[in-house]
Amino acid sequence: MSYSVSGGSDSCYEGTRVLINKLGIRDEDELMEVETVITAAKITMLLETPYTGPFTAEHYRDLHRAIMGDLYDWAGEIRRVPLSKKGTAFHSPANLERDTGLLFERLERERCFLDLDGEEYTRSIAEFYSDLNLLHPFREGNGRTQRVLITQLIERSGRSIDFSRCDKDFLMIATVYAAQGILDHLVEFFRSELERK
Repeated sequence: MSYSVSGGSDSCYEGTRVLINKLGIRDEDELMEVETVITAAKITMLLETPYTGPFTAEHYRDLHRAIMGDLYDWAGEIRRVPLSKKGTAFHSPANLERDTGLLFERLERERCFLDLDGEEYTRSIAEFYSDLNLLHPFREGNGRTQRVLITQLIERSGRSIDFSRCDKDFLMIATVYAAQGILDHLVEFFRSELERK
């Protein structure tokens, strides 16, 4: 829970940085441990079957609800507070729902990049990943939801990626660079992961 939140303790127990949760856990470390176990199980279940539906903002909210819904009442809802993390300020809550919808409409117009090959495909996935990351539409669980969606999107093209096997530090660094407008590292990350056998 290393987000900086403007406005103090939105969605947190009074006087703490612990998110109000359905399990009533008030210790941040304990909540992180429980959240890790629950969300890992949910993600495994989501990825067992290839997704065949449309890639829409509603699907993205449904994924978040499926991953985080056992823990938080607000799972699947667009956040209403400003967030930042590791020096990256994410999209303002103003127009966040609209802009998330616009990103997925663009993905649909581009046919989920199915008409692209090689470097064009890799760059498009990296750009979409970065754009989605900068939106960060949820109060918590953005990265996990994003990785599930990207896995589904890549699988739709007949390719595969396994985020559990990737270099998480490199992905984080590449994502920070991409937020500053330098996409090369993120393209390199996806290139190496998509070539992995």
